[in-house]
Amino acid sequence: MPVAIITGASKGLGRALAMALARRGWDLVLDARTAGVLERTAADVRTHGTRVTALPGSVTDGAHRAELVAAARALGGLDLLVNNASVLGAEPLVRLDAQPLDGLRHALEVNVVAALGLVQEALPLLRRAPRGAVLALSSEAAAEPFETWGGYGASKAALDHVAAVLAVEEPGLRVWAVDPGDMRTDLYRAAEPTEDESGRPLPEQVVPAFLRLLDERPASGRYAAPGLLEPR
Repeated sequence: MPVAIITGASKGLGRALAMALARRGWDLVLDARTAGVLERTAADVRTHGTRVTALPGSVTDGAHRAELVAAARALGGLDLLVNNASVLGAEPLVRLDAQPLDGLRHALEVNVVAALGLVQEALPLLRRAPRGAVLALSSEAAAEPFETWGGYGASKAALDHVAAVLAVEEPGLRVWAVDPGDMRTDLYRAAEPTEDESGRPLPEQVVPAFLRLLDERPASGRYAAPGLLEPR
């Protein structure tokens, strides 16, 4: 069976994608910082009959990243790496004149440096996979100048560029940076706690965009989930 690593998998889009892949028969390695929430998610994912390894920890820890890849190897290899773990850098978001620099450093460390570190660790397995792919979770804030989203958007813009260069350097892989759009998640709630979230889709409603990438395998590049959800 194909194997995926999904970071930030205990809640939100990571959890929804894990459930969708499990329904398709994928074996999974799941990461999140909070052990109890991660294990509850893993238990739910296992109800679909697939093998699931849940490893709590921080993606900023090189030993933890190595543990994730070793777990994928134990399951038979690695076909898909999903760099979904993200932090905002400030909660709620603030203008750049108030952006905590330590918060920005942390966002860059989690959203970019750790993501690249996990790619580096996983590349030997991904290169051997017949349909190896990397999914980097981007944001509209990476491409558009929204007030208060400067720090987070800068980290996601950097991740987009890492993904674009990786695609050039690894032509045998598919490397997709995907903007999922606004969703009803804890991350968006923390970013904009006073906004009405009733109009935002649930992560489960966005997952079909990611499944379409896996099914159709378009060229490496940057994609927006709303476009992937449109009928062809």
